[in-house]
Amino acid sequence: MKKLKVFSLVLLFALFFIGVKDVNAASSVKVHFLNVGQGDAILVQTPNENILIDGGGKSKGPDVVKYLKKNKVNSLTAVVATHPDDDHMDGLTHVIKNMKVGKVYAPNVSHTTQAYKDFLTAVKNKKLKITAVKQGLEIPTKAKDITLKFLGPVKSYAKSDLNNWSAVLHLKHNKKSFLFTGDAETKSENDLLAKKLISKVDVLKVAHHGSKYSTSAKLLDKAKPTYSVISVGKNGYKHPTSDVLNRLKKVKSTVYRTDKSGNVIFTSNGSKITVKTVK
Repeated sequence: MKKLKVFSLVLLFALFFIGVKDVNAASSVKVHFLNVGQGDAILVQTPNENILIDGGGKSKGPDVVKYLKKNKVNSLTAVVATHPDDDHMDGLTHVIKNMKVGKVYAPNVSHTTQAYKDFLTAVKNKKLKITAVKQGLEIPTKAKDITLKFLGPVKSYAKSDLNNWSAVLHLKHNKKSFLFTGDAETKSENDLLAKKLISKVDVLKVAHHGSKYSTSAKLLDKAKPTYSVISVGKNGYKHPTSDVLNRLKKVKSTVYRTDKSGNVIFTSNGSKITVKTVK
């Protein structure tokens, strides 16, 4: 009887520790770069969290919600509005109105557009508050081998300089990493580099849809991304520019474009990354 009791206790502890391990270990992380035309919308899925970075333009909000629900995402741990430009933030208004959202993150800069006002109203109506993004702030994750940390904005910029206010988010999953850059331009990139916040990454979200004023040679020399994703659609800015495409080619990064490949989905197990495209 005594041996049976000891065995039962051992089994109980074993099951307990197995359970703890399952909670803390990230079996996989998925990062979806959604094809929302000339805009950004990125879904980050961990074993315990769903985070949406930007939501495309206004007309894309319903498409984003449809995509989330198709992928069995019924609530969002957090949404991140990288900056107040319509093609990043406007679709988030529809997402916030139509889905359960835990937290909202955005840089501490305002805008005068109706789209920005609508975004604030949606946040207020859901009784949510905006957490101001700053360097070093983390989005909490339950798994010990996953961190989601904001690298920027490093400092304040002029209110007319919205792109450089972009929230820059770094995702680390064990040995693999992703860098999401919003529309950050050279000024912001140089500030990040000066603070030595940029290191080698596996996947880079190319800033500002491939604008020549972003994704500098200096940044790429540090980041050296294995893969790069350009979220882009029909536009009058000639995005992505040949300047950026040539810079990416120089560092031998494999480039995916949402206008050509559709949705680009990366899956990480912490030591290996796979990618697939879905039109």
